[in-house]
Amino acid sequence: MTSNDSPAPQPTPEQATDITHPGGMRGNRVMPTPRLTHLDPFVVFERFYIDPTQGFTTHPHRGFEIVSYMLAGGMRHDDSLGESHTARDGDVMRITTGSGIQHSELPADGAACNGLQLWVNLPREKKGIDPSYQDATAAELPVEQVDGATVTTVVGEGSPITLETDVECRDVNISDEWEWRVPDGWHGVCYAISGTGSADGHAFAEGDYVVQNGGTTTFSSDDDLRVAAISGQPHGEPIHQRGPFVD
Repeated sequence: MTSNDSPAPQPTPEQATDITHPGGMRGNRVMPTPRLTHLDPFVVFERFYIDPTQGFTTHPHRGFEIVSYMLAGGMRHDDSLGESHTARDGDVMRITTGSGIQHSELPADGAACNGLQLWVNLPREKKGIDPSYQDATAAELPVEQVDGATVTTVVGEGSPITLETDVECRDVNISDEWEWRVPDGWHGVCYAISGTGSADGHAFAEGDYVVQNGGTTTFSSDDDLRVAAISGQPHGEPIHQRGPFVD
C-alpha cells in the first residue's frame, strides 16, 4: 500500500507478524509486512522484545520520527545529540531523526524489556529539519477514566510529547465497552497488547490489530483487554523506506 492509497475497510481483525531482528531481538509487527506495507503517515509499528544480553547498538536514522512506549522493564537510549535516558514501564521517548541521528537502544538494569515502537513519516518539507529528542514519564501522561475503560494519552491532547505530524496514541485498558473514534480523513490502527475481547463483534486478543479509515470501532471485554489505539493525519505523499531511512 502506498501513502496515496486509503486502507480498505477491515471487517475482521488480522494477526501481527512475529519477526526476529539481526542480533536476536524479537518483534510482533503490524507494519511493514506483506499484508500491510505502510499506513500513511505510519511507516513501522511493532511490539519489541529485548533480552538482557541483546540490544540495538548504535545505528543511524533519518527522515521520520520515532515514538517508543515502554510496557515492561527499562530501555536505555543514547544518541549523537548527547542525550542519554532510560525509559521504564509507562514512560515514552520521542526522536525526530530529521536530517540524521545515531542512537542505541539497550536493555537497562540487566533485565529484559518490551514496548511499542512507532515510526511516523516526516512530510517532504521537513525531512531535513534538525534532529531532536524528548521524553516523558508515566506520571506526566494524562489518564482519564471513561465508561468502560481507562485511557492514557501517550501522544495527543494533554501529553507533553509533540510530533511534527498530527497523531493520537492512547493506551487503553478496557473493562467493559469502549468506542475508538478515528477522525474523518485520518488513518488508524488499533493493536491488542494483552487480554481478550471483541472488535465490532469479532474476537480480538493479544497480537491482533484492526485498521480504520475514519469512523468508529467498538471494543468490548470482560477480561481486561488492553489496546494501543493509534491514528494520524496522512501526508498524502509516497513513503520510501530504505531500512533505517525514510526518504
